[in-house]
Amino acid sequence: MKTIQLSEHFTYKKLIKFTIPTILMMIFTSVYGIVDGIFVSNCVGSDSFAAVNLIMPVLMILGSIGFMIGTGGSALVSKTMGEGEKEKANKYFSMLIYFVVISGFILTIIGIIFIKPISCLLGAEGNILNDCVLYGKTLLIALIAFMLQNCFQSFLVVAEKPQIGLIISICVGLTNMALDFLFIYVFKMGVFGAALATGISQIIGGIIPFIYFISKNNSPLKLVKAKFEGKALVQACINGSSEMLTNLSMSLVNMLYNIQLMKFAGPNGVVAYGIIMYVGFIFTGTYLGYGIGSAPIISYHYGAGNKEELKNLFKSSVILMSVTSFVMTLFAEILSKPLAGIFVSYDRELLDMTIIAIRLFSISYIISGFNIFTSSFFTALNNGVVSATISFLRTLLFQIAMILILPAILGLNGIWLAVVVAEILALVVSGLFLVINRRKYDYV
Repeated sequence: MKTIQLSEHFTYKKLIKFTIPTILMMIFTSVYGIVDGIFVSNCVGSDSFAAVNLIMPVLMILGSIGFMIGTGGSALVSKTMGEGEKEKANKYFSMLIYFVVISGFILTIIGIIFIKPISCLLGAEGNILNDCVLYGKTLLIALIAFMLQNCFQSFLVVAEKPQIGLIISICVGLTNMALDFLFIYVFKMGVFGAALATGISQIIGGIIPFIYFISKNNSPLKLVKAKFEGKALVQACINGSSEMLTNLSMSLVNMLYNIQLMKFAGPNGVVAYGIIMYVGFIFTGTYLGYGIGSAPIISYHYGAGNKEELKNLFKSSVILMSVTSFVMTLFAEILSKPLAGIFVSYDRELLDMTIIAIRLFSISYIISGFNIFTSSFFTALNNGVVSATISFLRTLLFQIAMILILPAILGLNGIWLAVVVAEILALVVSGLFLVINRRKYDYV
């Protein structure tokens, strides 16, 4: 099969063909995350499931640094390749990967030291606190690999090998699911078994692409000797700050959701929200996958000065995202009951609460796709400031405001609708930035 190169003209068919492996990679990653939750919820219990959902945002915050370097660095590397400086692009790529390894080691030590007091701050106590600490410490051991996995997701697209990213993701997912069954269902290892299964799969996801890039390969990217370049690192961090901020904000907001839900609905509310997050990964994963898959193409043509192709990519992406958002929202509403039943069919009251929560929360999917793409689009244009502003307002400021305001007016349903109102406000901001910057980048 002929490899599609970043320099080509992208029709709808070619754009879909190039981005579909990354989209499927994100969806499959979401699916094996859901399986993880199913095993914990049904085989270990709702308290352990609540513990996993309380501490998971902290782990995601640490892992999001790899995502920031991957998305921001891929924009910088793709742009450099488009400018015809392939050797410099490889040095940037290598330096960024080595930085992820070093920073991951430091964060692992810090995380292990502070995991218990952080769990206490999140409201965990008793058995839930013990499970939080056990789950967190186990996964922290695999943090470097998790950060590399997040980072390589973007760089495999830059290397024109998105299908390898998909294959790795499938291997990771199958490993996680098989080990979940073995450790949790067969050996009855509880939360520790769940964390061990996830950690081993993350190690596979981080090491395989590292070996690929350090070995002789036929992609444009290779790991080479590289010196530290502060300017390039800062540029990559600024470019990827929106994606970092999105992950950071989501994790902080998830903590706030859990705190509010403990007040309004107790542990059942935290469980219901955890299910929404697992289910939501599939739908938002589609948007994120398209953003990661299309960003290097946009960056390349921006760096090469191909304005007509940039216009083509923007128009095609907006149309594709609009159609996908409608379909995703429709599916979420129709499948709310069976999706909730997979996790909590054993508890009728919790099941009913979760069905209502999914139906209200899912209204946001018709809007979030466009906001996610707009942020990714400006990252691809190496405009990290605009991208980060959209992400900051969308995932942090607007959501925090709505989480605090709406429950006082609508009660529990206000918590589920907070994200919907936040996405509507973010849509206005995204539209304004696109209008303001249209002449600067000539994408319309």
